Amino acid sequence: MTAEPIEAGSSPADPDATHRPYREVTDAHGRVYRVGESDRDILGHSRKLMVYLPWIAMMAISVFEYAYGSAEDTLSHAHGWTQSNTFWILSVWVFFQAGIAFPAGWLREKGILTARKAMYIGSGMCLLGFLALSHLNNVLLAILGFGVVGGIGAGLVYATCINMVGKWFPERRGARTGFVNGGFAYGSLPFIFIFNYGFDTANYHRVLDLIGCYVMIVVLASAFFFKDPPKNWWPAHVDPLTHAGGHENAGLAKNPPAVRQYTPKEAIRTGMLPLMWISVVMTAGVSIFGISFQVDFAKEVGFGPLVAASSMGVMAVINGIGRGVVGWLSDRWGRKPTLVFVIVVLGVAQFGVIWAGDLRSEWLFLVFAFLSGFGGGAFYPLFAALTPDYFGENYNATNYGLVYSGKLISGLFGGGLGSMVVAAWGYDGAYALAGGVSMVAAAIALLLRQPGYGKGTVPRRAA
Repeated sequence: MTAEPIEAGSSPADPDATHRPYREVTDAHGRVYRVGESDRDILGHSRKLMVYLPWIAMMAISVFEYAYGSAEDTLSHAHGWTQSNTFWILSVWVFFQAGIAFPAGWLREKGILTARKAMYIGSGMCLLGFLALSHLNNVLLAILGFGVVGGIGAGLVYATCINMVGKWFPERRGARTGFVNGGFAYGSLPFIFIFNYGFDTANYHRVLDLIGCYVMIVVLASAFFFKDPPKNWWPAHVDPLTHAGGHENAGLAKNPPAVRQYTPKEAIRTGMLPLMWISVVMTAGVSIFGISFQVDFAKEVGFGPLVAASSMGVMAVINGIGRGVVGWLSDRWGRKPTLVFVIVVLGVAQFGVIWAGDLRSEWLFLVFAFLSGFGGGAFYPLFAALTPDYFGENYNATNYGLVYSGKLISGLFGGGLGSMVVAAWGYDGAYALAGGVSMVAAAIALLLRQPGYGKGTVPRRAA
């Protein structure tokens, strides 16, 4: 290990650092860690706030994706839209929600857009998205308002929140990232039941307008306290050069830090980022398919509205809780084994939904809705944690933006193209195809390996 003397340092991203002592240490691979500053030195309070505030904001924007399926029937009747129209509105929303992650990350890392500004802009665009869904009858204008503007707004909030928690918890990012990511699913639960039981053509303007205001206010309030740590920052009480033993380093033993800070071009050249992108495309497509069609499939089979709403509620809750659980597990099992397990569960659940529908078994349907919700959300925080594990934190906003951009392709075949498959093959055929796609994605995930380490090796402390 090489270490510089403790001195007053500075960072362009953190001008206050001139008043704080820190030192930089270098490991055997040449990676630099900035140590000596606690979270309280930088923030004035515990870094735990950088978990809870992103979590609250993520719960607010979850209504966009996870409750939309429950509102489709009313929206169709109110605006005169077809089922295909409503599916394509969500598909466009997914496209832009995922697509903005990379450019937003690039702007953040160039210092053009701070985390706080990204959240402020995103909150206003979220409000505009719901106002468009409420007041625009023309489907193309609704696509522009809710799909494009609302999608970009929600994407800015999502990407900023995920990257924020990853930067502040480099040594235990699995559990924290999973917890924050979980809010993006179960935060929608109250709205799923509102849309199923208290949402109709008589009140849809008022309900959608109020939801838009709610999202904007919650995101604005959370964003006020957002702040990134300095580049290369590492918590003062954890030795980044020791990767085994002790409670604090338990996660590092299974998920050692990246050997260096990879730029996006370097990350792509490793071959691992493209593999992650392909796996996200396939897995997210299956997840979005389930979100889009589960309520409709339940009604098609003959299950009552309570079972249909409950199945979506179960999916949303388990989708969110599962993200936190697998994040915690990945700190102990390792990120890659946990990821493969989750994707396989998602695939099995698709075939299980077919089985439950054929048997007309409501309880079995809820069981597989449980498993589908678990698998359909849990892979997101794993990729969010795996990206900085493989490529480092300094360019994580951009690198994860590239990985997450796979979801923009998923939105097309998970929602819009999924509706075409249902029309052509029926629900059984569509769910069988989704299950097969999941299994292929799991096989691709098996090929992932951390760049810079030989097979079977782990990082070692520098001499």
